[in-house]
Amino acid sequence: MLHPVITALDDADSREEFRRLAESAGLAVVAEVQAPRDRPDPKFFVGAGKVDEVKELVAGDDIALVLVNGRLSPIQERNLARALKCNVLDRTTLILDIFAQRARSHEGKLQVELAQLRHLSTRLVRGWTHLERQRGGIGLRGPGETQLETDRRLLGDRIRQLSARLARVEQRREQGRRGRRRSEIPLVALVGYTNAGKSTLFNRLTESAVMARDQLFATLDPTVRRIDGVDGSPILLSDTVGFIRELPHELIAAFRATLEETLAASLVIHVVDASDPDRKRHMAVVEEVLDQIGAAELPRLTVYNKIDLNQQSAAVERDANGVVESVWLSAATGDGLDALRACVAERVDEGRIRREIRLPPEGQRLRSRLFDLGGVRGERVEDDGGTRLQVDLARRDLRALTRLDGLDGKLARDLLLN
Repeated sequence: MLHPVITALDDADSREEFRRLAESAGLAVVAEVQAPRDRPDPKFFVGAGKVDEVKELVAGDDIALVLVNGRLSPIQERNLARALKCNVLDRTTLILDIFAQRARSHEGKLQVELAQLRHLSTRLVRGWTHLERQRGGIGLRGPGETQLETDRRLLGDRIRQLSARLARVEQRREQGRRGRRRSEIPLVALVGYTNAGKSTLFNRLTESAVMARDQLFATLDPTVRRIDGVDGSPILLSDTVGFIRELPHELIAAFRATLEETLAASLVIHVVDASDPDRKRHMAVVEEVLDQIGAAELPRLTVYNKIDLNQQSAAVERDANGVVESVWLSAATGDGLDALRACVAERVDEGRIRREIRLPPEGQRLRSRLFDLGGVRGERVEDDGGTRLQVDLARRDLRALTRLDGLDGKLARDLLLN
């Protein structure tokens, strides 16, 4: 493993995390080399001296693969592979490989393949000195396509096919989201840094058997189950893929449809490893990804998990207005789970608007939108053409209504916010 040290962020925690990524991919780490530099070298990313040092290790220990803890350019990756005479993978490619190993559902496999192909399309560099004739015959002039052009064309065709398939999957997901709105069952989404204990907590709350292991990215395919033991109406809980620093852009793009399931949530539970000394930085990474998918404004509840590792006690923390902000618990031992169930029920109920409103005759467009969102529980038409509606609406849907243009947006703000 090669660890370029470019900034202060390239610390021991980063090296340990990269080591765990390698182990999660099923690799055995033989040696590690640190390579301090003021700035990345344009040819190798690291200095030529470090390349020679790693080359000796590769030859001496018969190493088949070198991992680089950073994002290499296509030229840097090719130059390193040629100089070291072995395969070279950077951090992005390693994460993509782990995702490819773990994907189980049809959608997950499509998403991972799309991410891999998008990444591979940036890896194509000019490595051929000959021209490969793909077509010939009378009336077809020129040398034909180069091998590079052929590969780019084939990659582009496959990327378009996968994108079209995922678009159809997203249509089915949207139908499912509309069905959940109509069924009035709120959705709670678990998010967090990878290996924070989301799947263990999910299994505890839903009495399920989702795979939960002490490894990075144990969960890729999202799972939705009903929470048992929560007072009041039923609640659905969604377990999602874990986040990590420098999560490849290709993965965020490919998994956007899955991650955007979070946008349908009445409440987002941010699961944090309370025993992790670097938890603040990991929390910032999660918030950054949530912001990228447009979920930064959703109601949030922070759960500090693994308190048993620090011998802490379960606790509930509230803000100055009495609203639950965080819960400290252990998903492994069950300590604090009952408090979390009560807090989830409390926060989900806060996330809905239930009231009677009167729409004037000219507010029928807003009426239609309310029905589309499944937010109308009763209706009575008045003599002047106006309507009285019994509204039960999630606050996440209210944001879309208040942003409508003209009279409809004004009515939504006046009738539903005040």
